[in-house]
Amino acid sequence: MSQSERPVVAVTMGDPAGIGSEIVAAAYPALCERADPIVVGDASVMRAGVDVSGADLEIEPVDTVADATFAADAIPVLDLDAVDELEYGVVREEYGAASLAYVERAIELAVEGTIDAIATAPINKQATRLAGSEYAGHTGMLADYTDTENYSMMLVEDDLVVTHVSTHVPLREACELVTTENVLETIRVTDEGLRDLGIAEPTIAVAGLNPHASDGGLLGEEDDAEIRPAVEHAAEEGIDVHGPESPDTVYVQAARGEYDCVVSMYHDQGHIPIKTLGFSSSDAVSGVNVTIGLPIVRTSVDHGTAFDIAGEGIASEASLIDAVEVAAEMAERRRERAGAPSGDAG
Repeated sequence: MSQSERPVVAVTMGDPAGIGSEIVAAAYPALCERADPIVVGDASVMRAGVDVSGADLEIEPVDTVADATFAADAIPVLDLDAVDELEYGVVREEYGAASLAYVERAIELAVEGTIDAIATAPINKQATRLAGSEYAGHTGMLADYTDTENYSMMLVEDDLVVTHVSTHVPLREACELVTTENVLETIRVTDEGLRDLGIAEPTIAVAGLNPHASDGGLLGEEDDAEIRPAVEHAAEEGIDVHGPESPDTVYVQAARGEYDCVVSMYHDQGHIPIKTLGFSSSDAVSGVNVTIGLPIVRTSVDHGTAFDIAGEGIASEASLIDAVEVAAEMAERRRERAGAPSGDAG
């Protein structure tokens, strides 16, 4: 952990051609209220982002985190100088390589304890593939770089929190991944992740795979054969877990406060209710993506690079503000659980 009183959060700039730099610039004053944010990216791209956003901010290129002053009127940028020319809204190998380099450097800083958390702006998967990456997104990369076997994607949107047994795989493969072992491990990391969010005694619901959680075997066998044993085993370990619950009603129950989180079986089962809430406003996109199960804290915005509006200064910074706030809170909780001094609430 860093020795700063407030959590030091590294904000990776994301794909240079996307909205990452402009939302960081627009969000920066709010981020400073909750944490000491440092951008990992390119100083030249961040200058362009400041211009696009219209923010009255300076750029402070630094070589190390220790060099950052964390002043409210200047954005410290750990400058990797990976971009020669900036053009918004295009897929380029150079930009994919740059966005991967930002994430790699942030992971190194988190693992060595120089920073307390990472909050990532969006990358473009086509660009990272051109750069040679085999990862479908940040999550697998973070897991591999930290030697983590059991992890999950957690999405947070106000009163609704979901995690996933699988994410970026075809639906047929996702069904095959619904095994007792996988569901049990997801329940375990979900419980741990909720405690990092400050929920001392989490209550977890587990969604069924089939309609009505198989309806007593009338609509499939997976819920009773794979999911129910995982729930029973987790309960025996002391986790307050329920299910399998009918997936067409359990998210409403969780949003009403009956559960702290729903363990979803696959990507769209969890993403659709979250994004229905988070994307319902035409003014802003909210919600936070958290990778749980890692030895480091990582959160992300819950949207993409928005190439269609990049450079226009109209992208909402709301999700990034949420992501940094959650990252700071999780970092503080981990400090407390480790017995270190708690950070300033800001």
